[in-house]
Amino acid sequence: MRTAVVSRTLTYLSLVLAAVVVVLPLLVVFLTSLKTPEEMAGDGGALSLPGNLLNFDNYATAFEDGRMLSAFANTAVILVFAIAGTVVIGSMTAYAVDRFRFRFRKLVVGLFLVAAMVPGVTTQVATFQIVDSFGMVNTRLAPIVLYMGTDIVSIYIFLQFIRSIPISLDESARLEGANSFTIYRKIIFPLLKPAIATVVIVKGVTVYNDFYIPFLYMPSDDLGTMSTALFRFKGPYGAHWETISAGTILVILPTLAVFLFLQRYIYNGFMRGATK
Repeated sequence: MRTAVVSRTLTYLSLVLAAVVVVLPLLVVFLTSLKTPEEMAGDGGALSLPGNLLNFDNYATAFEDGRMLSAFANTAVILVFAIAGTVVIGSMTAYAVDRFRFRFRKLVVGLFLVAAMVPGVTTQVATFQIVDSFGMVNTRLAPIVLYMGTDIVSIYIFLQFIRSIPISLDESARLEGANSFTIYRKIIFPLLKPAIATVVIVKGVTVYNDFYIPFLYMPSDDLGTMSTALFRFKGPYGAHWETISAGTILVILPTLAVFLFLQRYIYNGFMRGATK
């Protein structure tokens, strides 16, 4: 009995500690975003309260000077096409690997695993040369293509779900005269909704938060994304942490809202994929 109490106490303490580690930096950033330059120059600590809790001047400055509206539009375009391409390519690849028997099938699956373990930064020079040769640098097409073609994790997520779908459904459809694409479109794909939800959320958060690819392949100011919008403050606002903090909150809010609204799909998708 005493062991159970100690174990429960340690569990709650670890959860409280983890919550403090996660929430405390966000709280500091939020309080900083509400302060004036004079308050930032004062002797108040990082957790000191601003004089006016409704001071949103820094948010207006960050939104206007950071071109947040344009950044959000660029991010939305990239998200929609990258996620749609990832879902289609990932699900079709997983369907082909699981349902078709062909020479070197195990080798292909092994190469997927090897590709997942190779750090992407080690191939960036060759990748940049290829993208530049196609004339896609400084266009939205570059990150869209790169995001669609480098997601090995989504293939494995779809693969786990497809393996749980009985092959008898495919055989019954073939007896009715359906070809492979019809089986995929009318039987396999509709049954992948939990996997699709998981891939959409995980991929969406990854694309939204990625800084490296948009910064490298879209250097134009008109093509800034939410992840690179904060980089605009490095010059004139380099010492104005209240404005930078306001911009950080504006970047965080969409991701936080989507995660809180769809978190059950993330957990359910991963749990179902792990048990199948």
